[in-house]
Amino acid sequence: MSGAKGLDLTLKIWRQKNAQSKGKLETYQLNSVSPDSSFLEMLDILNNELIEKGESPVEFDHDCREGICGACSLYINGEPHGPGKRITTCQLHMRSFNDGDTIYIEPWRARAFPIIKDLVVDRSAFDRIQHAGGYISVNTSGNTQDANAIPIEKEYADEAFDAATCIGCGACVAACKNASASLFVSAKISQYALLPQGQVEAKNRVLNMVKQAEKEGFGPCSNTGACEVECPKGISIENIARMNREFLKASIAE
Repeated sequence: MSGAKGLDLTLKIWRQKNAQSKGKLETYQLNSVSPDSSFLEMLDILNNELIEKGESPVEFDHDCREGICGACSLYINGEPHGPGKRITTCQLHMRSFNDGDTIYIEPWRARAFPIIKDLVVDRSAFDRIQHAGGYISVNTSGNTQDANAIPIEKEYADEAFDAATCIGCGACVAACKNASASLFVSAKISQYALLPQGQVEAKNRVLNMVKQAEKEGFGPCSNTGACEVECPKGISIENIARMNREFLKASIAE
């Protein structure tokens, strides 16, 4: 795409001062955008122009810009992370759009993800769910164990690894009509439920994490599968079924 004509775009961007303020879509024109630019680089270009005009730049989250941290989460034309599949917003490039396009850019829409400013939302609810049980407590004081001492079947190891690829971006919540965090919670539960190291705290883990998700205001699973479709890491909804089984076992054992 090197040397390709730049794109002239109309951007409809959500602007909101804080969680208490009313937000609205503001319109910006951006010309000669390189098709080779990433979506976040395009926003950087826009912000440079706004700053030069003495206007407030658009606030958006980002960190690694390598598809690892999940911070760049945005609604783009009504799709979490935009039109690409299994990519985060930072991995989306402007060659996915056409000259003259109008692009709508909004933050996640969920009660549990309140807007901080513009396109930035507070996803600390995910952190609190993790703190409720997404870990293994290990006493290693003079009692360390070789990593290969406990044999694990490859099938389970692979499934645990797949679940552990969840980056906590929140696309599953954004895609769900109930704003459910079931895919996120189930991925964090599965990565331990599938391993022997996770069995000691399995009961408390699932009960506490599901309870915390409900406390944060996330809705119930809608059973539509939209979360898996929009997940940039392709986390399977089979994990939700596993979470439900683990929850049922733990509830009966209480």
